[in-house]
Amino acid sequence: ESLKRHEVWDLVELPTGRKTIGCSWKFRHKRDENGKINRYKGRLVAKGFTQELGKDYNETFSPVVSWNTVRNLLAAAVKYNMEIHQIDVETAYLNGFVDEDLYMRQPDGFVVKGKENLACKLKKSLYGLKQSARQWNIVLDELVKRLGFKQTHGDPCLYIGKINGELVFLAIYVDDIVMASKKTETLTELKRTMGET
Repeated sequence: ESLKRHEVWDLVELPTGRKTIGCSWKFRHKRDENGKINRYKGRLVAKGFTQELGKDYNETFSPVVSWNTVRNLLAAAVKYNMEIHQIDVETAYLNGFVDEDLYMRQPDGFVVKGKENLACKLKKSLYGLKQSARQWNIVLDELVKRLGFKQTHGDPCLYIGKINGELVFLAIYVDDIVMASKKTETLTELKRTMGET
């Protein structure tokens, strides 16, 4: 459902001289506090280890907030009586756009009948691709800045902004975001806005 909703690929003829990247399914259980299975998870992962530098990807670097910044943010939040919320962005990498022409074989269980010879031309990044974290960070950075936040000079993954006149801090570590502000409503509003954009 996530792959379809994010329109991750188009089925196309594989161009002459191009190879497909393989993929596999990774399955796991989510357990509750008592150890009982409460959810089954499946994730399609590209076999990025077969990608070639300069052909399938160029840049892989994606910044993450430093632990010193997180510790300082938490200390400031305690000192100034701020609320702290943490969110984990689900299927984050599926929001990043692929800049290169990448082709992947159709995933097991989802091969389209009558189109078995076609390849998936990736439009969005998948877990496992070398550039996925970078592509996701580009999308998240643009969103946060569009909402009026600015990066700090000391750490490019710490953003400061205002929501309804209230100061808000965002610390970003790949697809995990720590938010701090004085009012719960402010953080709730920010999460709602981010979810809609």
